[in-house]
Amino acid sequence: MSRETSTILTNLCLIEDCSTNKVVLQYRSPEKTHWAGYAFPGGHIEEGESLVESVIREIYEETGLTITNPKLVAVKDWPQDEGGRYIVFCYKATEFSGQIHSTEEGEISWVDKDVLSKLDLAYDMLELLRMMEDEELSEYYYHERIEGGWRKSMY
Repeated sequence: MSRETSTILTNLCLIEDCSTNKVVLQYRSPEKTHWAGYAFPGGHIEEGESLVESVIREIYEETGLTITNPKLVAVKDWPQDEGGRYIVFCYKATEFSGQIHSTEEGEISWVDKDVLSKLDLAYDMLELLRMMEDEELSEYYYHERIEGGWRKSMY
């Protein structure tokens, strides 16, 4: 039995302005992605990049912000239907510079954290936010597809 498996590595980042209680969200159109709605920005890790370098690059490309000192706060992962594994390294950044701008990836905006539950969020975003902010949790694992979604656990 081989221990090798194909793996897709990605990241996302909760960018928070603690002075205003706002976070950066990206609206992803259902026509462009299966993970549609408002979500934290991020993207794929490129070959030869460190995890931190990749999240800094992705956030700059997708939002116009330069983040510094991003902290790895969690991992979200699941088995892919066609085999392999999908891993999302979840970061949080409270230090940043620049002005936000939208791209072809999606519309970027600062949103008050208190209204997140009223938005058209991407699948499991509120649970993901809870996991990312809870220092007792570090992994959000999707075990398998079941009727109506996934069987999931937070560790």
